[in-house]
Amino acid sequence: MRLERLPIAVLRTRYVPGGWDVLAFLLVFAFFVYCAQAAHGLTGSLSRLEAIPISLDPSALFGYSARTALRMLIAMVASLLFTFTYATLAAKSHRAEIILVPLLDFLQSVPILTFSITILFFLQLTPGRVAGAELASIFLIFTSQAWNMAFSFYHSLRSIPDELIEAARNFQLNPWMRFWRLEVPFAMPALIWNMMMSMSGGWFFVTVSEAISVGHTTVTLPGVGSYIALAIEQKNLGAIGWAIAAMLIVILAFDQLLFRPLIASADWFRLEQEAGFTASHTWALTMMRRSRLLRFMASGFHAMLRAGIKPVAVWGAAPPRPPSLWRSRQLDYLWYAVLILIGLAALWKTTLFVLGEVRPAEIGQVLLYGLFTLIRVAVLIALASLIWVPIGVWVGLRPRVASIAQPIAQFMAAFPANLFFPFVFSAIVLFKLSPDIWLSPLMILGTQWYILFNVIVGASAIAPDLRYASENLGVHGWLWWRRVALPAVFPFYVTGAITASGGSWNASIVAEVASWGNETLTAHGLGAYISQATGAGDFQRSVLGTVVLSLFVVVLNRTFWRPLYARAERKFRIS
Repeated sequence: MRLERLPIAVLRTRYVPGGWDVLAFLLVFAFFVYCAQAAHGLTGSLSRLEAIPISLDPSALFGYSARTALRMLIAMVASLLFTFTYATLAAKSHRAEIILVPLLDFLQSVPILTFSITILFFLQLTPGRVAGAELASIFLIFTSQAWNMAFSFYHSLRSIPDELIEAARNFQLNPWMRFWRLEVPFAMPALIWNMMMSMSGGWFFVTVSEAISVGHTTVTLPGVGSYIALAIEQKNLGAIGWAIAAMLIVILAFDQLLFRPLIASADWFRLEQEAGFTASHTWALTMMRRSRLLRFMASGFHAMLRAGIKPVAVWGAAPPRPPSLWRSRQLDYLWYAVLILIGLAALWKTTLFVLGEVRPAEIGQVLLYGLFTLIRVAVLIALASLIWVPIGVWVGLRPRVASIAQPIAQFMAAFPANLFFPFVFSAIVLFKLSPDIWLSPLMILGTQWYILFNVIVGASAIAPDLRYASENLGVHGWLWWRRVALPAVFPFYVTGAITASGGSWNASIVAEVASWGNETLTAHGLGAYISQATGAGDFQRSVLGTVVLSLFVVVLNRTFWRPLYARAERKFRIS
């Protein structure tokens, strides 16, 4: 039997060639050198940084790429910690779910430009130092990554089959061990694909997170995003090409060293396994499993897992729990009352702040802008669903095709919308097209892949027994789609569509205002309103636009997407 096909536990008992340790040492050493280079000047003066202009020399992209990749990696780690805490609390506590899930709907709809106001807060943490601006940039990247991962993990925790939950109870796993032995492994396949999408989402907004401009405050950090922003400003197509090449190299490095090993590891935790199934493997995962150096470095994490193991008590019926005040209805009503009071206070404060500068008549105009953007989002999500659901099912049922399509889709999802501005701008001007229509596709460029990735995960999770039964019964064509494929992927599709919808609203700030050099095209919509208000430093109108946008997204999620997901969870849940 080939060594790569053995489980991890067996691999640990085999002889470990020294060559893998050498390769692991070189990679770890290169990573620390890379971190040192990327963090160079972190504690330096902000004024000195601003005095050094961004260079469009292709050689500068080596350092810029290192700094951008490190920011995205730190933001990914922060997003993962946020996901494990926030989503777990929302899934396990009904009282927390009431406030956390709507809050997550609100947060994913808040445009990244609105979060850029926080740059003032971060700059005050380290006055005159680069560290504050770096924290602001990492936070902005975090806001483009965390919400999607949290939604995925929350939905996975809500979808754990009843028999697995009962097995955890029979083995008397405490909450710590249940989290790491059941919940994280079950959610891992979907979470990894959404991590890839979140990383791509960070690339999609990289120009906004590194070239930050809020009113009269402008901070430009060295990175691929600021390089792209300057290339667009100077209409330098050659520099844009070099930036695309640098993005591709960094994305491929993340794919080979991070995501492919994670995907291969997650194959061992698939709920359904076919007879003779062999988990996929990569050279990086083989190196990690065979290297004694990396095994030693990972021993701390294994010790943390073992720390939660407690001796198993004698099996038997658990004694009934006495009724407690914590579970009482009265406490529920008190909690709801507190939430309502907090919401009313926040609404009152926001209204006073906005009406200090905005006339009530303008609010109606902003609502109309929101309706325009809503129509664009609805049409684009519908078109993306018609295209990517069949493709996602086809790819998900073919693991080899999925392994080839994954880095391609990841790169396409990472492609910033403003890199298409030269072509879109030229076409609109040349053919005298309407910006209200032809700028709209830019909104879906980075978010349509949420639908594709989630459908791939759903299709790959279709039980082999179900596939074989449909083949034996001669279920083909539309009947197979209606009875097998669509019900199986429907919960995953709804998860991707919710995230794609919220992401499209967020992307409207980039898509409804297209700039090329000193020329600008603007579509009528809420994204353009927020973009213009934030650029002018008009905080009242920026807050008004953000509140209206969030109102549209939350109402849409509450009245359409959430009931649809509840139906998917109730009718098509694996049990």
